[in-house]
Amino acid sequence: MKKFICVAMTGALAASFVVSASAADAIKIGGIGPTTGPAAIYGTAAMYGEQIAVDEVNAAGGAVQFDWKFEDDTHDAETSVNAYNSLKDWGMQILAGTVTTNPCLAVGAEAVNDNMFVMTPSASSQDVIDTGDNIFQICFTDPNQGTASADYISQKGLGTKIGVIYNSSDAYSSGINTNFQAEAANVGLEVVANEAFTDDNSTDLTTQVQACKDAGADLIFLPIYYTPASQILKAANDMGYAPKFFGCDGLDGILAVDGFDTSLAEGVMLLTPFVATAQDDATKAFVEKYKEVSGGDVPNQFAADAYDVVKVIAQAGEQAGITADMSASDICEALKATITDPSFSYDGLTGSGMTWDASGAVSKDPKGMIIENGEYQPIDEAGAEASTEAATEAE
Repeated sequence: MKKFICVAMTGALAASFVVSASAADAIKIGGIGPTTGPAAIYGTAAMYGEQIAVDEVNAAGGAVQFDWKFEDDTHDAETSVNAYNSLKDWGMQILAGTVTTNPCLAVGAEAVNDNMFVMTPSASSQDVIDTGDNIFQICFTDPNQGTASADYISQKGLGTKIGVIYNSSDAYSSGINTNFQAEAANVGLEVVANEAFTDDNSTDLTTQVQACKDAGADLIFLPIYYTPASQILKAANDMGYAPKFFGCDGLDGILAVDGFDTSLAEGVMLLTPFVATAQDDATKAFVEKYKEVSGGDVPNQFAADAYDVVKVIAQAGEQAGITADMSASDICEALKATITDPSFSYDGLTGSGMTWDASGAVSKDPKGMIIENGEYQPIDEAGAEASTEAATEAE
């Protein structure tokens, strides 16, 4: 098999990566995500996760075999559409992507017109699956992340006065915050500061941190990506402010930010469907394979989500009887019918008994993790008790 063959590309795309099955009748599955640019940690992780899954599917020798090609979109909507069109020219029949929300919204509009089956590992906006009935998520939707985060903070007693810092120009961040605010009110969390920034003024977030400090927030909720989050942690440290920090899947990757003092992330908590330090056999095997293909990196949840996307498609594809001589539209109809059937479920790295309804949303349970000693660790019951005691003392 050909592994990670880099080919020259035009425009903003840096490279594409290809795995080819030996079978002549392999189904062409594409992936799109940022392997360069400010969100490269996400796209690169998804790329490796998809590669591992495709290799495993092909090695198993089942009825479904894949040719796979992954293209860089630099976390840019226009570039992502160009990547989608390039993959269509290649013959793509299924899209495992895109990785981030705004590009996925742009690509989703094209995929609806083509009736191309799409399952995104991590584009979590509700708007993504609202685009069309051919688009599915394996990640939690933003509204669900916001609701689940408020519930988790409340149930675990992690904070009494909550500050929020979010990106009002980003659909991902705004969507999570909207539902967090609503659920916080339902469960009795006191939100004492709700501070916004935009992409255009995200280089200095001291003002937002200071507002949370002045309001007495003992926990700051961060429904944002890891780059601005790293700046917030530094700003808080510089002003001697040490609240708890709690985020969603966008924070996964903060330990790999260039130039960031990772000690500042100690104790940061987030909801996630995957923790690389978990000791179940499936996680340990995936981590080992991921290190092999990535040169020693530890997989994040984006890698695990992308791996599960390919495996879900393969399982559903075998059940639906899809073949390489079918059109993309016919494959889409077959996959939709199978995945939304009440009898279909999938057990993977990011959840057990996963199911999907006609909206394209996944049903699975979130997990909590905390950064300790420079690693992501599951939040166990002892950790939850300690957090509750700390919150009580703060009162």
